[in-house]
Amino acid sequence: MREIIRFAWGISSLGEFMVTRSDKGLVALEFSSRRSATEQALPVRFPEADVVAGQEDLIDILEKVRRAIEEPGLDPGVPLDLRGTPYEVEVWSMLRAIPMGETTNYGALAAKLGTRDDREVTEAIACNPIAVLVPCHRVIKKDGSISGYRWGLKRKRELLAREQRSGAFQLV
Repeated sequence: MREIIRFAWGISSLGEFMVTRSDKGLVALEFSSRRSATEQALPVRFPEADVVAGQEDLIDILEKVRRAIEEPGLDPGVPLDLRGTPYEVEVWSMLRAIPMGETTNYGALAAKLGTRDDREVTEAIACNPIAVLVPCHRVIKKDGSISGYRWGLKRKRELLAREQRSGAFQLV
């Protein structure tokens, strides 16, 4: 029996977002204003699955995710189904361990992984399909400046600003 991947759209103050869920948990949370193109990419991304719209089925998850976007530090209690290479999943797990309101840099993550090459870390972070809940927005450049974010620098700045307003913000 083929796996079923359901998707649905929500709206937040940071724009429209799509959640994609397997039976195990969330496989993607992405901001996009291009619904058609984003939806058309799903069967390519999940070739072994039946991809179906699930707006009604995912209404509870959409609300939990929207609240997590709007309220920094809120744990929506949504299970994640992290899909990537073992290295990517390890990097994404490290991202999830960065406390809300704190940041780190690419080099520091690379050092924790026992490598001096932060390019591999940067590539793994760029492949992260789950915005906000796998907080890649908390990774900045060594000099403290904000660099690339898959869903736009404006969103990254706003996510960091929200965390700063909600409590202490510090560089680790």
